Amino acid sequence: MSAARHPLDASISFSKGGGMLYIEDLTKNYGAFTAVNHLSLHIPEGDLFGFVGPNGAGKTTTIRIVCGLLKASAGKVQIGDTAVEAGRRNMKRLIGYVPDFFGVYDNLKVREYMDFYGSMYGMGRRDIAKLTDDLLELVNLSDKKEFYVDTLSRGMKQRLCVARALLHNPRLLILDEPSSGLDPGARIEMKELLKNLHSMGKTIVISSHILSELSEMCTSIGIMNRGQLVAAGRIEDIMRQLSGGKRIHIRISSDMEPAVRFLKEQANVTVDSVRENEVLISYERTDEEVCGLIGRMIQGGIILTDFHREEGSLESLFMQLTGGGE
Repeated sequence: MSAARHPLDASISFSKGGGMLYIEDLTKNYGAFTAVNHLSLHIPEGDLFGFVGPNGAGKTTTIRIVCGLLKASAGKVQIGDTAVEAGRRNMKRLIGYVPDFFGVYDNLKVREYMDFYGSMYGMGRRDIAKLTDDLLELVNLSDKKEFYVDTLSRGMKQRLCVARALLHNPRLLILDEPSSGLDPGARIEMKELLKNLHSMGKTIVISSHILSELSEMCTSIGIMNRGQLVAAGRIEDIMRQLSGGKRIHIRISSDMEPAVRFLKEQANVTVDSVRENEVLISYERTDEEVCGLIGRMIQGGIILTDFHREEGSLESLFMQLTGGGE
C-alpha cells in the first residue's frame, strides 16, 4: 500500500482544535446487567487510543454510546465543547465511525457510495468530488472509483469505510474492530493507514483484540473488563506502573559469586535468579538509584557487560488485568 500523503504536501488536511474525548461516570444498564460501569476517561487531541478487553467487556457498548447509537443510563460524553446532552445531531458531525460490519451496497459504485454519504452531511457536489479523489488516494483505492462496492475485497471495503468516515473531516475517528476478518496483508494495510492518519493529526479511537497491532501503533490504551476501565494511559506508563520496571537483568563477565554476594548485601535488592553470566534482581528504586547500584558494582571490581530492565508486553499486561479471558 502506498504511503498516505501528508497535509503539508497535499491538498487534503485535517482540522485541529477541540478534538478530545471526555467520558465521565458513563453507565449502561440492561435490566439487572451492567454493561458499562461508571467509566471515566479523557482522550487528548491527536491521540491514537486503543480500547482493549475480552468479549463482553463493554468496549463496543461504550463506542456506540459515544457515537450516539445508544443512550447511556447515566454519565456524560463530550467531544470538545459538545456533549451528548446538547444534541446527538451536532455530536455526530464531530465523529467519523467505522463499524466492524460494513453493510451491503449491491448497486452502488465506490464513487456513488461517497456521493451518497457526502450528501447526507449537506456537502456540495464539487466538494464531495474533490474530497472523494483525495480520500480514495489516501486509502489506496483511486483505481476502484468506478467499481461496485460489493465486488471489493473485505480489506478494500474497510479502507473505503475509513474514507467515507473522513468525508466531513470529523474531529474524532472511531473504529470498532477494523481488522476483524482481514487477512494478514489487509491488516498491515489498515495498520499503516491508521498510523498515517495519526501522523496527519487525526484523533483516533480503535477497538481491537489484536494486541500486537495496538502496541505497535497506539500511543495510549484503555483496558476494560466486566464493564469497568481497569487501566488507561500511555502503554509504557501503564506497564511501568504495574511492573514498576523493577526487574533488572545484569550480565557479568567476571566471577559471579562476588557479584551475587554484593547484590544480596544491598538494601531493597532481591536476587530473583542466577544464571550463567546473568543475575535477575528486583529493585524498587528510581533510575538514579539503579545507576548508583551499577556504579558501586563497577567500583567494587565487578565487570558488567550489560544491564537492562525487564520489558513486558501488552499481551502480558492484558492477561494480568483481565485474567486472560477473551
